[in-house]
Amino acid sequence: MTAEERKGKIAAIKDLPVLLEEALRGLRPDQMEIPYRSGGWTIRQVVHHLADSHMNAFIRMKLLLTEDHPTLKPYDQDAWANTADVSRVDPGRSTEILRALHERWGVLLENIPEDAWERTGHHPERGEVSMKNILAIYAEHGRKHVEQITGLRKARGW
Repeated sequence: MTAEERKGKIAAIKDLPVLLEEALRGLRPDQMEIPYRSGGWTIRQVVHHLADSHMNAFIRMKLLLTEDHPTLKPYDQDAWANTADVSRVDPGRSTEILRALHERWGVLLENIPEDAWERTGHHPERGEVSMKNILAIYAEHGRKHVEQITGLRKARGW
């Protein structure tokens, strides 16, 4: 990944909260309970998943920066999407988390020394993972979920 490509991915991380808030603007509570596709998560679950997933990614990056080849713990995202906080807490709370998290994450990413991008850890399901791998995955991850929400809105005429 070139330095320019990395800058674009960091910008995608920094921009996600605004894009997500725009995608959610004006949705009613009942609309938040509709899955983005048949058998998929509801918009509510997607929003909470983004906060859960991106908090994990941020922590994984901090572990890679501060420990020598750490093991990065996986988690069952489907089980997390069905916990009580997801069904009972306003998704706006997760957008608040994402706003604050992505501000910190952006500062962290913009200040990582060049040689640190090669730091690696072991993920039991994915194998060897580097800082630049995590950046690439999560720059795309947020965009994909925002597109699921905007795609549903377009399909439903919202």
